[in-house]
Amino acid sequence: MDPFLQSIPKAELHLHIEGALEPRLMFELAERNRVPLRFKSVEEVRAAYRFTDLQSFLDIYYEGSRVLLKEADFHDLTAAYLRKAAEQGVRHAEIFFDPQAHTDRGVPFETVLDGIESALRETRISTRLILCFLRHLSADAAMKTLERALPHKGRIAGVGLDSSEKGHPPIKFAKVFERARAAGLRAVAHAGEEGPPEYIRQALDVLKAERIDHGVRCVEDPPLVKRLKEARIPLTVCPLSNIRLRVFDSMERHNIKTLLDEGLCVCVNSDDPAYFGGYVAENFAAVKEALGLSPADIRRLAKNSFEGSFLPPEEKRRLMDEVEKHPAA
Repeated sequence: MDPFLQSIPKAELHLHIEGALEPRLMFELAERNRVPLRFKSVEEVRAAYRFTDLQSFLDIYYEGSRVLLKEADFHDLTAAYLRKAAEQGVRHAEIFFDPQAHTDRGVPFETVLDGIESALRETRISTRLILCFLRHLSADAAMKTLERALPHKGRIAGVGLDSSEKGHPPIKFAKVFERARAAGLRAVAHAGEEGPPEYIRQALDVLKAERIDHGVRCVEDPPLVKRLKEARIPLTVCPLSNIRLRVFDSMERHNIKTLLDEGLCVCVNSDDPAYFGGYVAENFAAVKEALGLSPADIRRLAKNSFEGSFLPPEEKRRLMDEVEKHPAA
């Protein structure tokens, strides 16, 4: 690993904490909680990570989440991610969690939140938590989850939208996001990964999303690209994820360099690193090698990650200055 890519200060804005469940920890928690797994070994789990699309990934993702039952499980999962992130120069992380994936199994909302938060208190990385709604479920289910979360809104920075994009446009959740914004929560949304550019427009216009998670299909709509550029709407791009889920055929065909050169506020993230073959530094390394990114490109991506964050403006500026001064070798 290039030491520059590993050490340059960066923020991670697109990380699903359940997607950081490494196979070894999955087995440990399964044994601890007496949850049967259909896999017999870590190697067998890794061999199953051959996805044909988003849904094929989500099927195994939700299966793995079944081992998360107790506060200690969510603590251990989050702590493991934060250790890895700190090793890779992450100074700030805005972490997604999917409470519906757990409450629908009978795990109390508070168990999830308390476990994650207990690990956040132990790290030097600054953090924000973003509650994501599962878009393949109903808007009513999302609203019930939001109402359950609102007593804890001081511990949650915002809401997001994830899971199966096809057939589940952002407009489906208009009232849920309106309620969340009225409660003072920030808004982000997955859009333009498998779904069309119109989903990005809906996320911006209907959900009032402040940033777009993925967003790589914006290039199919030049006026939308112009809008994203002029408004400095962040796009939290996840290169390794995009390849593993067949959004692009190869890293050489990924459009993150094009988006960067167009002047968009794109940044590099790991999405679900345990499933897609790498954390944020590995994602930087993959695009650098495949697309010939220069040190200046890497700096722009790192600076964009802080610009796109929910940090206060003065903290953003301080960290962006650190990126600029960080030695390239």
